Amino acid sequence: QVQLVESGGGLVQPGGSLRLSCAASGMDFTIKTMGWYRQAPGKPRELVAGITSGGSTNYANSVKGRFTISRDNAKNTVTLQMNSLKPEDTAVYYCNVYPVAVSYAWGQGTRVTVSS
Repeated sequence: QVQLVESGGGLVQPGGSLRLSCAASGMDFTIKTMGWYRQAPGKPRELVAGITSGGSTNYANSVKGRFTISRDNAKNTVTLQMNSLKPEDTAVYYCNVYPVAVSYAWGQGTRVTVSS
């Protein structure tokens, strides 16, 4: 059974940083492209960043230059370093495979609030 557990969210002031982590189990993590997604109140879930099994990355324009995605295939974890946070980054953040598959249920997510 696939399990995705996100952590590391919290309340941070604009301009601050947070580091999110995702622990994956029940899948062949090393061959999967992984993504960090977010869902802000009243908005659809969106892909924020992705990383292939080989380490190639891509980012949404809104976070490019501020966020960095990385992975540790030995530990089955994927990380999102978020710098220069803005109020519009406020959302619940999730990790999952990319593209999302029906058989890969979403985890609980981790809430990020950027506010002064």
